[in-house]
Amino acid sequence: MSTLKTLVVLAPQPDPLHIDDIAGLAEAPHRDHPRIDVVRMRGADPARRAEVLERCRRHGYDAAYVDDGRSFADFRLLVSDMDSTLINIECIDEIADIKGIKPQVAEITERAMRGELDFAAALRERVALLAGLPEDALRQVYEQRLRLNPGALELLAACKRHGVRTLLVSGGFTYFTDRLKADYGLDQAYANQLEIVDGRLTGRLVGDIVDAEAKRRLLIATRDALGLAPGQVLAVGDGANDLPMLHEAGVGIAYHAKPRVSAEADIAIEHGGLDAILRLYH
Repeated sequence: MSTLKTLVVLAPQPDPLHIDDIAGLAEAPHRDHPRIDVVRMRGADPARRAEVLERCRRHGYDAAYVDDGRSFADFRLLVSDMDSTLINIECIDEIADIKGIKPQVAEITERAMRGELDFAAALRERVALLAGLPEDALRQVYEQRLRLNPGALELLAACKRHGVRTLLVSGGFTYFTDRLKADYGLDQAYANQLEIVDGRLTGRLVGDIVDAEAKRRLLIATRDALGLAPGQVLAVGDGANDLPMLHEAGVGIAYHAKPRVSAEADIAIEHGGLDAILRLYH
């Protein structure tokens, strides 16, 4: 694979003066403008990556250094988190809202996603607060509140078109991952199973918890089963529990993520939708 890098800048209508400024800072000798919302700067000096990306961020643009000549079709596996990544909500917070305790649960969720709490312990604590809710609350959340994030349909369609396998790994719940898998044709999906007895949540989970390490292991197991090299794997997530899988992937992408995740990922998408991933590559 080429070690040469292309700086890709994404913005709905980039200001030409901003682009000139960024190109100068990046010392990029070749510039292409294949569409109105994409500028590709070949030959950009990766040594100035941090400074250039900060300048792009200041202008309100998403940007990334990608391998020259790399296309989306070169990847063979896309691994995605669910809550606040593939979809627009944290499912557990919306379930809690039906019980009238969303602020209490959402505060724990936020701290867990920032990496301030042990994920498994925080999950058990939040699930315990849901005890007694009817199973129908899950249906209400899926049908009335859950939506795919912007660009998700385009990204999933591109995966189908190019034969890129899809793996959904979530610290959320199988009730939602199973339905997303069926409704959108995902190849594999893993999450935590809520215990339900007599049509009501017990406040407990069934089986092992899908935490940060489990996400990483599922990525590795799927990659190895498909006979892929690490460089053929893309992973996308937003929380601290996604970091191990983002580091394990050939390209780890932070999507509207917590600051720590954006800082550690290979690529951070802070403004655009998930289809920005497609525009980063030819």
